[in-house]
Amino acid sequence: IQKLCDRVASSTLLDDRRDAVRALKSLSKKYRLEVGIQAMEHLIHVLQTDRSDSEIIGYALDTLYNVISNDLEEEEQEENSAKQVDDLGSQFTEIFIKQQENVTLLLTLVEEFDFHVRWPGVKLLTSLLKQQGPQVQQIILVSPMGVSRLMDLLADSREVIRNDGVLLLQQLTKSNAAIQKIVAFENAFERLLDIITEEGNSDGGIVVEDCLLLLQNLLKNNNSNQNFFKEGSYIQRMKPWFEVGDDNCGWSAQKVTNLHLMLQLVRVLVSPTNPPGATSSCQKAMFHCGLLQQLCTILMATGVPADILTETINTVSEVIRGCQTNQDYFASVNAPSNPPRPAIVVLLMSMVNERQPFVLRCAVLYCFQCFLYKNQKGQGEIVSTLLPSTIDATGNSVSAGQLLCGGLFSTDSLSNWCAAVALAHALQENATLKEQLLRVQLATSIGNPPVSLLQQCTNILSQGSKVQTRVGLLMLLCTWLSNCSIAVTHFLHNPANVPFFQLTGQIAENLGEEEQLVQGLCALLLGISIYYNDNSLENYRKEKLKQLIEKRIGRENFIEKLGFISKHELYSRAAQKPQPSFSSPDHMMFDHEFTKLVKELEGVISKAIYKSSEEDKKEEEVKKTLEQHDNIVTHYKKVIREQDQELEELKQRVNTLTSQNEQLQATVTQQVSQIQQHKDQYNLLKVQLGKDTQHHNSHGDTLQMNGIQTEEVSKLREELEEWKNKHELLQGQLKEKDSVIEKLNSSQMEMGTTEQSSQTGKFGGLEHNNELQKELEMLRSQIQLQSAEISKLQMENQKLQVMNATADPMLGDSGATAATSSELEGRLEQEIKELKSEVKALSEEKESLKQHLDSSSSTVAILQDEKSKLQREVAESKKEQDDLLVLLADQDQKISALKIKLKDLGVPVEDEDDTESGDQGDEDEDGDEEEQD
Repeated sequence: IQKLCDRVASSTLLDDRRDAVRALKSLSKKYRLEVGIQAMEHLIHVLQTDRSDSEIIGYALDTLYNVISNDLEEEEQEENSAKQVDDLGSQFTEIFIKQQENVTLLLTLVEEFDFHVRWPGVKLLTSLLKQQGPQVQQIILVSPMGVSRLMDLLADSREVIRNDGVLLLQQLTKSNAAIQKIVAFENAFERLLDIITEEGNSDGGIVVEDCLLLLQNLLKNNNSNQNFFKEGSYIQRMKPWFEVGDDNCGWSAQKVTNLHLMLQLVRVLVSPTNPPGATSSCQKAMFHCGLLQQLCTILMATGVPADILTETINTVSEVIRGCQTNQDYFASVNAPSNPPRPAIVVLLMSMVNERQPFVLRCAVLYCFQCFLYKNQKGQGEIVSTLLPSTIDATGNSVSAGQLLCGGLFSTDSLSNWCAAVALAHALQENATLKEQLLRVQLATSIGNPPVSLLQQCTNILSQGSKVQTRVGLLMLLCTWLSNCSIAVTHFLHNPANVPFFQLTGQIAENLGEEEQLVQGLCALLLGISIYYNDNSLENYRKEKLKQLIEKRIGRENFIEKLGFISKHELYSRAAQKPQPSFSSPDHMMFDHEFTKLVKELEGVISKAIYKSSEEDKKEEEVKKTLEQHDNIVTHYKKVIREQDQELEELKQRVNTLTSQNEQLQATVTQQVSQIQQHKDQYNLLKVQLGKDTQHHNSHGDTLQMNGIQTEEVSKLREELEEWKNKHELLQGQLKEKDSVIEKLNSSQMEMGTTEQSSQTGKFGGLEHNNELQKELEMLRSQIQLQSAEISKLQMENQKLQVMNATADPMLGDSGATAATSSELEGRLEQEIKELKSEVKALSEEKESLKQHLDSSSSTVAILQDEKSKLQREVAESKKEQDDLLVLLADQDQKISALKIKLKDLGVPVEDEDDTESGDQGDEDEDGDEEEQD
């Protein structure tokens, strides 16, 4: 080995070095330690310097892989050297990765397309990750494009490299969220799903298994990747995985493994430990794409292996858990039997059946719990099957309630426990159902009166059955009585119940741990009976029950027994996750939801035991006020809901009306277009008919002409009436203007004597004059328009006369229609005369309007003259005021100059002088004002 190492280090010829490395490779499996110690440095140097020769690089990588890897054949391993081998691999890995450049160099070699370089490079990197995962992950993460280079392996056309690339990525993504995200965003989901499809989904080989394990690494406990998987619509691509054919007889071991991993992958996406929003969105997506329906098909199929069936039940459980849509669908699923039975009933039958495997029974219980989780509708349906009014009297079909009751009172303790827990989940956080369940009556034996379900449960407890049965029934009773005062009253109403539980609490402590657990549960039940007691029974009021506990058990002893529950090992196991997972039936003691109830009530009951009656009263008052407040809130919530519903209904109505309106508008437009088309067609036909009749009959022409004349005459009449109305309006306006002018004249005569008032009056008059001028101009323009219209009418009248003249010879030719034409002529002459008279009247009115206009223009001229005079007077008064102001300013300057001189001369200027001078100044100012006046 030493000689070979020297040859690798010192030989100048590439062939010599290649032969030496090949020899080291052959020795590396048998003499792993020696080759590793002596040759590692030289091999790394070869990787750095001889990049051009792929063969020597391949030998060097293979040698390093043999040295570092622990995947040796079993016959080569000694029995006691397994631990030593593991240590050897990790030590060599540590030496290799000490220089981070070695890992970076390996990443660049993996990029090479040459099979003899790429494949051993992938294997070596996988081995490094197995030995020192976190350290190698960190180096790859910080190296540029490190993860992206490795993602290219999935696209390699050579299956060996692609499959080993999947194994490499498995090791790379273990417990490293950052790398998981990078791999996911490098399109890993798309590539892996493509590989699974190519390999034949669940029928594929070990490559499918490796891809599924890598997908699990990427998705488990990684919310970002789960969201990316859902948003990328990859859930829809999972549906074909579960399309199992009708021929279920040939289930190979690999197919079972693949399907098991596929179901686990679905569970990863809808796990109760995920954020609720993410789980809910995945559940909805699984329902909409048909994945849930496919799982239910497997659930109800025959010939499915037991472990696949169990895992399918668990998967369906988590897909429907807390999702109302999925729960409703699951309730509607029927088993393919004759007659068809609901899937829930079929599953419950296997749960209460002793011969079924324990794991399967646990899975069915979990499925039932998930079906009822946050599903009040489902809870109501289950409880209703127990109520007297809904029980099937014929007994043809077995209901879920009957199966639960049968399991509750069977001889098998596991069935008792499962049925009790299932029934407790049907009552979880549902006070109305707790009250309704009190109505359930059971026929114990022929001839005896029926017994209530609550009483039967307490009877079984008092008979001293198995511990598992008693724990199950106590959990059911605690769930039933909690937060339900009526159930507590029913429970206390039987005088035998309280003494039994007190006696149970006093059982000697030297019994087993399981009996201590029963004592603790009995203490919890008594505590619930106190805390939720509404004091309706005189003999079992809160105070009396507390006194009984104080006398017979002792408060400290009672609290100690209550604490046994949460300290129990099985309690802490059950509190970890919702799925009931027990190693054996004996460990099946606590339910996950019940652990939450214990945690909630333990402290509350401890406080309630030590509270005085006054404190209880205060608490009750507070509770009452809170209840009232809650009632008010619920009332308002109802009102708001109703209003929301009304709003939605109104919105829907508005939408429907708008759509109807749009439709009607569309139909109206269509009809209008059709009418227009019909009109056009009618006009065309009319023209064609007119042309035909013109050739054949001249009499028709005359009638047509007369018809046209009559139409024109009617139009002229209408126009004349309009012009008459306009003239009347103009005359009214002129009268109003005349009255305004008269008022202005009178107001001008009555103007005030003061300058200010005269000035303002003059300006107001001027403004009115301007307005009048504008209005007069408007009237003139209107009169001109009217005169033009009148001239047009006269022209039309002349044309009509001409037409009448031309029509006369035509009428003379036809002897038969002479009378009618003469009548028409007479009518036309009369109408023409009337028109002429109306035209004359209009011309006269026009002249009168002209006269009015002349008079108004003269008044306007007079007003303009007066305006100019007033403007002159205003200008003169302004000049006089300016002169006076100048004089006053000069006087002020002189006075100030005189004062300054007096002060300079030393003459004292007193205040009195100032006041006198001020008075004199005032007098002077008054005199000036008089002069101005």
